[in-house]
Amino acid sequence: MSLSKRIPIVVVLRLVALGAAVSATVVMATSHDSADVFNMKFEARYTNSPTFKYFVLMNAIASGYTLLLLFLPSKNSYAHFILLLDLIMALLLDSSISACLAIGQVGNNGNNHAGWLPICGQVSKFCDHVRGALIAGFAAAVSYFLILLYSLHNLMNLFTFTTTS
Repeated sequence: MSLSKRIPIVVVLRLVALGAAVSATVVMATSHDSADVFNMKFEARYTNSPTFKYFVLMNAIASGYTLLLLFLPSKNSYAHFILLLDLIMALLLDSSISACLAIGQVGNNGNNHAGWLPICGQVSKFCDHVRGALIAGFAAAVSYFLILLYSLHNLMNLFTFTTTS
């Protein structure tokens, strides 16, 4: 029996999603740096931005949800409900990444029209952590998207099988 027959693909995808979401949470939660600007100390932390807090919260929720699902039996009667929850998780992860990308772009490039200066030149360690967290979060979101596609494919095959039988 091949390895792909013994370990369902959805379990592998959930493990990838779990690892990526946990990594995104930890990397963003540990992001901090400080700089001196005009003899004033300025600290950059993820807690300074509600967007970054939202990102950490959504990835932590996705991590807990994925960990919980890994311990549920694979053949259960809640497949439709789990599919709905997977969709919600994918949407929440996507929204948190989108919001963080917008804030990260302003932090990296600034906004001349609003008079906001870029900060990544002064707090590069913080910006590097945010980039790493966004990459891990994107991997978690892609994993959830693939889980959704796989689950929908299986659901459509189930409906096709029951209507032709």
